[in-house]
Amino acid sequence: MSFDQIRLDKHEGIALLTLHRPDRMNAFTTEMMIEAVAALDDCDADDAVRAVIFTGSGDRAFCAGADLGSGASTFDYDKRTDKQAILPDGASASPIRADGSIDWSHPLIRDSGGRLSLRIFEAKKPVLGAINGAAVGIGATMTLPMDARLASETARYGFVFARRGIVPEAASSWFLPRLVGIANAVDLCYSGRLISAEEARDKGLVQSVHAPGALIDAAIAKAREMTADSAPVSVALTRHMLWRMMGAPHPIQAHRWDSRAIFSRGRSPDAAEGVTSFLEKRPPNFTASVANDYPWFDEFEESPPYS
Repeated sequence: MSFDQIRLDKHEGIALLTLHRPDRMNAFTTEMMIEAVAALDDCDADDAVRAVIFTGSGDRAFCAGADLGSGASTFDYDKRTDKQAILPDGASASPIRADGSIDWSHPLIRDSGGRLSLRIFEAKKPVLGAINGAAVGIGATMTLPMDARLASETARYGFVFARRGIVPEAASSWFLPRLVGIANAVDLCYSGRLISAEEARDKGLVQSVHAPGALIDAAIAKAREMTADSAPVSVALTRHMLWRMMGAPHPIQAHRWDSRAIFSRGRSPDAAEGVTSFLEKRPPNFTASVANDYPWFDEFEESPPYS
């Protein structure tokens, strides 16, 4: 696939997705969102890919947040210049109805960062972040639905929304308190202050901190540790179960999904191979395909509509 604002490189089961606007500190745009979503679609469909690692181009920034090139109108949706990129065919060009009321379900009102965060949430492959520099605004919030975040010693996190006169986006009001607790979440979001990689680790925002030159290798090693000896379909299903059940109101919902998943997976060749390889003391050879054999259960996995 060909991209302008990201790079996608696959090697030995790992896809490295690099945000690539180094002249703008990899600042986020609608085009970058569309390309990253397309790259994740590609990786989910490619059984050779076992995990995806996000990082940033250059050594200054992972992603410095939304591109502020539009100045004071950056966050004014009425003045968006990317409308054609996100409007589906037949959609009205404005969320303002003829009577002056607002259509809150209109696609132009949808937050682009949220579209990417939700696509990461829905990924069937583990997604990791190699945070190589400044991760500010959407550069911070897009990492929250990732399964692991590893940071360079030079990384800085900032949930700076209130300092820009807006609010946290990319569904971070759901993800951030679950990762760091509500007390840390309100501290980071109310103040908008920048924190070091070490403080981010202490708060549980990142799992480990590395020298800049060792970051990517550490992320690849972590991705391999997560996936090398596990059945890809089981990893994909487990990823969805763990993330979605964080919001379930009662453990009976997890029990229902567990029961269906165990029944489905227990009948698969992977389950027989997992047991046989263990008894024969050899590495497993799992053959089920994430792209073709993933057991989808609508009652648990269907996303609610945006409205």
